[in-house]
Amino acid sequence: MWPILICSIVVVAISIERFIALKSDRVIPAGQLADVWSKLRSKALTGEALKTLRDSSPLGYILAAGISNAGHGRDVMKDSIEEAAGQVIHSLERFLVLLSNIANITPLLGLLGTVLGMIQVFSDIMLFGTGNAADLAGGISQALITTAAGLTVAIPAMMSHRYFERHVDSLVVQLEGQATKLVDAMHSDQSK
Repeated sequence: MWPILICSIVVVAISIERFIALKSDRVIPAGQLADVWSKLRSKALTGEALKTLRDSSPLGYILAAGISNAGHGRDVMKDSIEEAAGQVIHSLERFLVLLSNIANITPLLGLLGTVLGMIQVFSDIMLFGTGNAADLAGGISQALITTAAGLTVAIPAMMSHRYFERHVDSLVVQLEGQATKLVDAMHSDQSK
């Protein structure tokens, strides 16, 4: 039961942390692309402003990577954006594998507890006989508690994992859209 209890605490902690970290306005601040574009047009995006942009949000990190390499051509800019996006996606998916692993392992831990409990019940039957049916039923009932506990942790862990996985996918699509707009705007503007 202790490993299952620890897993339940980890699931709650990860879920709270990911809920806060993956808020859309933290990952993709509203108006950030427009702000960056206006600074680019007015040539106000200095080295210090670029560093601030890089540290401001995951979208800012991606945009700063693209802007830093914009002078080397469209393909180099896109490659640097893709590389930065890979790093951002990795950070957005942080702890999701652990959630999935907990969802997969806690039913097995519960089943292991049940099997060990049943072994103990049958060992007691061998030593003391069947004697009291209530004691036998109580031992079997106690053995099954670990399976129920494992499932009680696994189901919310799986739901949480699926929710955050879909949310990250949605954020990635939005990040790609913002980055593509920047590339198109910068290179269509330069070709004029």
